[in-house]
Amino acid sequence: MISAVIVAAGSSRRMGFDKLYAPLADKPVLYWSLVAFNACADINEIVVVTREDKIAEVEKLVKSEKFDKIGKIVPGGAERHLSVWTGLKVITAEHSEFVGVHDGARPLVTPALISGCLELAKKEGAAVCATPIPDTVKRAADSVIVESVDRQNLWAMQTPQFFSTSLILQAYAALMTRNEVVTDEVSAVQRLGKKVSLYQTEEHNFKITYPRDLALAEQILNSRPGKATRKSR
Repeated sequence: MISAVIVAAGSSRRMGFDKLYAPLADKPVLYWSLVAFNACADINEIVVVTREDKIAEVEKLVKSEKFDKIGKIVPGGAERHLSVWTGLKVITAEHSEFVGVHDGARPLVTPALISGCLELAKKEGAAVCATPIPDTVKRAADSVIVESVDRQNLWAMQTPQFFSTSLILQAYAALMTRNEVVTDEVSAVQRLGKKVSLYQTEEHNFKITYPRDLALAEQILNSRPGKATRKSR
């Protein structure tokens, strides 16, 4: 069994409004992540982690769109890693071989991208969608450039991030025991001394962070035949 945890419990502070439920191509932003994972032939179960005050809204969305792989919708925590841990604890762990964690605010994910990252994780034990950083990178302090940073071998982490279920559960259990904070699952696994392989993203997979991102995401979605509902082969 392959499981997925969709994290949708953020506060959207930089956005100024709840970006996960903002309209995007006539659907909420969160819809696009859910439809991609539900349509992916490799995914068997989906857990959605959202804010407690949004559970009823997500339940309504799941029912109306007939997302049959979404079995559990649970409230998240105050920080992202706490929300992920909540989701991991309710997957069907005794049957799950691999689990993917995805940010609900990345609506451009596709079934093919999900399957590609999963296949690499099956070979290597852990894999993360990522893209090389193309821009010149500078380190700054108080808005003043301090030094240049060599961008060679620098990658921007994305989601989904896939891991063997036993590995990610071990990593997060250790994290919770030490009361540590991480911003993604790769960091939790790295703290166990385990390697994570990079799955280079060949298509748009950015996170909705600012209002301007919605317009660009809508253009990309509308340019895709069948949008995000195509099943992976």
